[in-house]
Amino acid sequence: MPTFPVASTETATRTSRNQPSKPSDDLDAAYCRVRQLSESLCETLQPEDCVVQTVPEVSPTKWHLAHTSWFFETFVLKEALPDYTPINAQYAYLFNSYYNAAGKMHCRPKRGLISRPTFSETLEYRHRVDALMEGILENEDLLNRFGSTIVLGIHHEQQHQELMLTDIKHVFSENPLRPIFRKRAETMGSTVPPIGWVPFKAGVCQIGHAGAGFFYDNEEPRHRQFVEDFHLASRLVTNGEYIEFIEDGGYHRPEFWLSLGWYTVGEQRWEAPLYWEGGDGNWSIFTLNGLRELDKNEPVCHVSYFEADAFARWAGARLPTEFEWEVAATDLPYAGNFVDQGSFHPRPLDDLAGAQAPAQMFGDVWEWTSSSYSPYPGYLAAPGALGEYNGKFMCNQYVLRGGSCATSQSHIRKTYRNFFPPNARWQFMGIRLAKGVA
Repeated sequence: MPTFPVASTETATRTSRNQPSKPSDDLDAAYCRVRQLSESLCETLQPEDCVVQTVPEVSPTKWHLAHTSWFFETFVLKEALPDYTPINAQYAYLFNSYYNAAGKMHCRPKRGLISRPTFSETLEYRHRVDALMEGILENEDLLNRFGSTIVLGIHHEQQHQELMLTDIKHVFSENPLRPIFRKRAETMGSTVPPIGWVPFKAGVCQIGHAGAGFFYDNEEPRHRQFVEDFHLASRLVTNGEYIEFIEDGGYHRPEFWLSLGWYTVGEQRWEAPLYWEGGDGNWSIFTLNGLRELDKNEPVCHVSYFEADAFARWAGARLPTEFEWEVAATDLPYAGNFVDQGSFHPRPLDDLAGAQAPAQMFGDVWEWTSSSYSPYPGYLAAPGALGEYNGKFMCNQYVLRGGSCATSQSHIRKTYRNFFPPNARWQFMGIRLAKGVA
């Protein structure tokens, strides 16, 4: 999920110390914390787990670890250090992703065919990059020049941490042994209350990022947007509600589906969300915690835009626009089930989360909106390779909001615009309903 920010060294995550700290201290701590998290996510993996690529959209864990290091080497070290000698000149080809201005790149669907460098050599590469970055982070002059790029690299790595989790989940799901990424106790949530409808008045709203802090360039320019009266669902759609859609023949009734969605359902033979197994009242779900009984009270996830839209039509509602979602999130705290909690799976609505409606706006699942991913009025892509982060993807994608159980809490914002094609399902994607005012 590519994105590019405007940032400053002050936007790095703050340390836990009580006394004031220099921006360089904060940035050093944030860099170390994020880099360590990437490796800690691999603690239960074996080298063999880290080289598999199941579909073109899924990259091997080893590739993510190398690519995020290549980013710092390419856009910081090579630019900051005179006469810099690459750690391995071939890595520029192997671990570039889509930055055409940075040079040629290896074919994405064939990343799983790269057995060398080995996993241990990849970790050695990361550590050599970190050792060189330490010198940058201790140099105030270099920080003044490259601080914003380092902040970008930190947030870029947080994005890849989320991809590491969703990708290894897909890899493990294809293994008949059903490996467990993290062992967690199984608990079934209590019955959630029925969906309520939170009203919002029509008006001209300010959309997009404003003020200090890190943000991606697709979150600006801040601009005016007229929003009609609307109601937003008080919580996310649950597995139990989605089962009702399935049992009512939802996947076999073309009246609910967009034409391309109906074609995709037939071509892919979809009968349920990704990772669901069984049926006839006996559903199971594969999770990063292993295969277990489906909890009807959890938010439904791993559904495509096509499925989210079809469910909304079946339910007599619709998906919210990204502008409606942002308006509804304006005064809400950044509270929710993020990767920081370590559950690696959406959780049922609890009494604490349900005390403020709309609930579950952050964490758990990325929420599909009906908005095509397109530039805001006046948007201009940044020049150079880093400017390829966003603008060139503004075609055939839909916007998602809110973050998921695989997202870092410090990474999300109310103006954050994630985006994927409408048939994508392997991310933690879910549904919140909206409707107009009759």
